[in-house]
Amino acid sequence: MTMREKIEEAAARYPDQRSAIMPALLIAQEEHGHLPGPVLEEVADILGVERIWVYELATFYTLFHTEPVGMFHLQLCDNVSCMLCGAEDLLNHLETVLGIRKGDTTPDGLFTLSTVECLGACEMAPVMQVGDHYHANLDVARINALLDRLRATVGAPSVEHAAARLPGE
Repeated sequence: MTMREKIEEAAARYPDQRSAIMPALLIAQEEHGHLPGPVLEEVADILGVERIWVYELATFYTLFHTEPVGMFHLQLCDNVSCMLCGAEDLLNHLETVLGIRKGDTTPDGLFTLSTVECLGACEMAPVMQVGDHYHANLDVARINALLDRLRATVGAPSVEHAAARLPGE
């Protein structure tokens, strides 16, 4: 089934095509990996809605990506509760061990590091979302263990070995 057919099938469930924008964006992102401008335009054209409506939703919600992201998208909450519980230190640690800055993707394409405004889990701060999963009550040890588990799923070296190869060291 083509992307157009999938979107048309999903849109048929909604009385107003604007209500189908989010499901259509999910379908398009699954198909393309991210949502560049031409894909957003195609979604708008398929649904027969204003392009700005599609663009607004695609850029508002953190589950949509207008740029390519790594296999594992690390989204660290940087709202007040998480920051008070150490999220800034965790962000610095992640940047160090991954060898990238916030907003970047590792050269091997495994990790993209982002911050998000709020994940709605303040009682478990600091919190990071990886894909569809939340990781809570984080500290450096838990971050390292998580990165090792993620790397192991694709046979990549552990944090300790990866950190030993950081550029400039």
